[in-house]
Amino acid sequence: MSPLSGHRASRAIWSSISTLGIVVAFAAVAPSALAGQPVPEEIRRERDEFGRWLKDAPTSPYRALLMQAIGSGITLGPAAADIPLPGQGLARIEERRGVPMLTVAGATQPMGRNRIVALGSHRIVAAGPAGRSVVVAYGETAPRYRTPTYFSYRPAWRLLANLAPPARPATARVLAPDGIEAEATEAGTITVPLPGGAVTLRVLRIPAADGEESDLEIYFRDGTNDRGSYPAGRFVSLVPNPQGGFVLDFNRSRNPFCAYNTAYPCPAPWRGNTVPIAIPAGEQYDSNH
Repeated sequence: MSPLSGHRASRAIWSSISTLGIVVAFAAVAPSALAGQPVPEEIRRERDEFGRWLKDAPTSPYRALLMQAIGSGITLGPAAADIPLPGQGLARIEERRGVPMLTVAGATQPMGRNRIVALGSHRIVAAGPAGRSVVVAYGETAPRYRTPTYFSYRPAWRLLANLAPPARPATARVLAPDGIEAEATEAGTITVPLPGGAVTLRVLRIPAADGEESDLEIYFRDGTNDRGSYPAGRFVSLVPNPQGGFVLDFNRSRNPFCAYNTAYPCPAPWRGNTVPIAIPAGEQYDSNH
C-alpha cells in the first residue's frame, strides 16, 4: 500500500447494475431501507484492513510528527531544525531540478517521491508537485491511535449515477485526503436527488500518490459535520460501474488525514459541495477522543 494513500484500502469491486442516471430517489425509499442494516462482508473487510493500516503502517497518519514544505530547503534532526527528530543528527532536504535530495553527513542522494526513506529511527516521505513539495516525518509509535468508527450501514445511501462532463476543461490545486497538494482535473458533476430538492456535487480527478489510476473524488459537507462526522467534511470516491455509469456509496465516506493528526492540513471545502441534510453513513468522528 502506498505510504500516503491508506484510504485506497476502502476501494472495492462494485456490483454490476445497469443504470440511467441516479436511480435511488429518497422520497420513494421505504423507511426500513433508511435504517441501519448489517454491514456487507466486503465493506467489513475493507474497514478492518484500513483499521489495521492505521494502527500498524510505518506511515500511518497517527505516526506523523510534522509536515513541512521543502521550499528553498529544510533541516531535520536537532531541536532547532525545521523538523526536530529526537536522536537524529543534522540532515537537509532541498529540491534540485524538481527532485527532492537528502543530505546526511555530507552524502547527498535523491529521495524520489512518495517513497519511504529511513532516517535513523524515523521515516520520511517527500510528496507533492515539483516546486511545491512537502516532507512528512514519521515516528516509531502511534500512541494516539483509536479504532475508526462508522455510522450504521444504510443501503439507501448507495446510489447509481451518471457523471455530467464539465462545461470546459479545467484544473484546480487542491489538498487530497492525505493533506498533500495535488493538481486535480475537473471531472464533472453528479446530481443527487434529496428530499426538498436535488443537489449537484463537484467531482475532481485526483492523481494517486502511488502512480496508480487517478481517483474520482467528491469532498462534501453535510448535516452530520461536527455532529457525528468530521467538522471539515469527508471524502467519497465515485467508482465506475461495469454496467455503465458510476456508483456513489456514502457508506464508504472517509475522513481526511487531518481527522487523525493535526500534523496534516485540512482540505478547504469544495465550492458547492454542501448537502443540506444529514448523511448518517460512512466514517464517524468523536472530538472527545
